[in-house]
Amino acid sequence: MTGAGTNKTQVGIAGGPAIILVRPQLAVNIGMCARAMANFGLDDLRLVTPREGWPRTDARRKGAYAAAAGAVHLLERARVFDSVEEAIADLNFVWATTARERGQGKRVEPPAVAMSETAAAIKAGQKHGIIFGPERTGLANDDVALADGIITFPVNPAYASLNLAQAVLLTGYEHFRAAQGDALPFATPDKSPPADRQMVISFFDFLEDHLEKNGFFRPLGKKPLMQINLRNMLHRMQMTQQDVRTLWGVVVRLVEGPRTKVQTRKRLGPKQTPKGTKPSSAD
Repeated sequence: MTGAGTNKTQVGIAGGPAIILVRPQLAVNIGMCARAMANFGLDDLRLVTPREGWPRTDARRKGAYAAAAGAVHLLERARVFDSVEEAIADLNFVWATTARERGQGKRVEPPAVAMSETAAAIKAGQKHGIIFGPERTGLANDDVALADGIITFPVNPAYASLNLAQAVLLTGYEHFRAAQGDALPFATPDKSPPADRQMVISFFDFLEDHLEKNGFFRPLGKKPLMQINLRNMLHRMQMTQQDVRTLWGVVVRLVEGPRTKVQTRKRLGPKQTPKGTKPSSAD
């Protein structure tokens, strides 16, 4: 099952550091890690002695593939190693992730700094990897000793343990930002241009005229202040032309009451009322 944001017509991004899961305990977590990798264009998944074996052919396999949510190609290409040493043998630099201080004298960086360096190094032709420990215990000290540096996350110190897939997601996100930039996949659409001052002021005059007729500005001594407050409130909306038309139509309907079929036909002309639709009150 793929997610709502999956679009196979787009060109996928690939590359990045190798993601090395050391002695992962649950097949479903491997699947979720694959999904996190696919989100941020990582395609090198390596497994070190997974507890349940790999690849699976039973219900655990189905759980892993379901958790991958469309990133099954990463599961199918995952490589399995008997030791961390074998899994990192072809890499030039390795980060170890841990929530605990290990007393090993290694440099410690947050994921944003570490992945910025990794993205630059990969661009220069180096091969980097990140090792993640088992879900329950994390990496052993011997595993951390094989790494060049440590990545740790700025989290609540009273609850610093991250889910395995969450840790992969956070590092993948920071690598994607460093390698691809912060450009969003889409922006807020401009469906209507901003209203100009003449249009807004005309609406104010129309609105205030009807408010005056219906006794809104009382007592009269407070009318100037009430007008200013009302105008400032509407100005803060930064209204578009469509916003003004819609609000104008709302006031018209409140003043004139429900539009009759005769009024609608007169406004549109004969045989111009679209079938199955109602005229917009914003007109």
